[in-house]
Amino acid sequence: MGHIGRRHAALVARHPGAQLVALIDKRPELATELAAEFPGVPFFASLAEYLDADPQADVLTIATPNDQHAPQAIAGLRHGLHVVVEKPIALRTVDAQAIVDTAQQMGKLAFGVMQNRYSPPASWLKQLCEAGTLGQVYLVQLNCFWNRDARYYRPGGWRGTQAQDGGTLFTQFSHFVDLLYWAFGDITNISARFRDFNHEALTEFEDSGLITFDLVRGGSGTLQYSTAVWDRNLESSLTVVAEHGSLRLGGQYLDKVEYCHLRNYQLPTLPPTNPANDYGPYQGSAANHVQVIENVVDTLQNRTCATTNAEEGLKVVEIIERIYSLR
Repeated sequence: MGHIGRRHAALVARHPGAQLVALIDKRPELATELAAEFPGVPFFASLAEYLDADPQADVLTIATPNDQHAPQAIAGLRHGLHVVVEKPIALRTVDAQAIVDTAQQMGKLAFGVMQNRYSPPASWLKQLCEAGTLGQVYLVQLNCFWNRDARYYRPGGWRGTQAQDGGTLFTQFSHFVDLLYWAFGDITNISARFRDFNHEALTEFEDSGLITFDLVRGGSGTLQYSTAVWDRNLESSLTVVAEHGSLRLGGQYLDKVEYCHLRNYQLPTLPPTNPANDYGPYQGSAANHVQVIENVVDTLQNRTCATTNAEEGLKVVEIIERIYSLR
């Protein structure tokens, strides 16, 4: 029941097709505060305690430190629950595969949270790729330049630790790696350089990276990222140079189409992008969790299919693991 856990809980509580039936956190001091925030919803001090209490839920949402995602998802699945797992679904490919296998064995669904897929510019890009409007993709450039300083990486917390956090690509930018994979497919021939400019006293891993790769479907790309930006986020951007034209998604959170010049194509009016997740002193990506909850409810009521399934979450973990093998 950290920041994102509370966001999930509030959205579930407000959804007309869902009911919030339990809250779980290992910090017992939160019980009184959560009782006021979510009246009548029982509080449990551990996942094991909840599962031992014969859970009445259909879905377990996991918004905990990264290293807990896989074991908690597997525990929920084995108790007959569908699971919604915050990004990243795991820190190792083998653990992500275990989630996929357990879900299949139990006949349950595992949803990954990859909220960039609900951004109107990202959905538009995916449609262009599927329709073949771009022709052959030549170059893809993804830039993620954010601020994550001592206001985020606080002493004694799990963020910034190698064991629990896993690295900048896992916690901060895995949903941008997901967008790359979702739109353009798998990557190969990866090379990478990593630097730690101003986080030596804050984290156990790099704050910046320069990644180059080839797209399996043809074309090449770069991923440049940093959390060393001073004071506030600079941008997230995705530029594509292709056979039939070029485009660029930009803004802090890929929230607008900044350039589009494609052969025989007129850019349609896209729906507005949700505002960023606001954490007070720092901001995250666009707040699309409401669509995540809607997709889970609609999928379980057989009205649609999962926007992000565990297999795709596994692929993102595998790509990041391949990049980090070069550290």
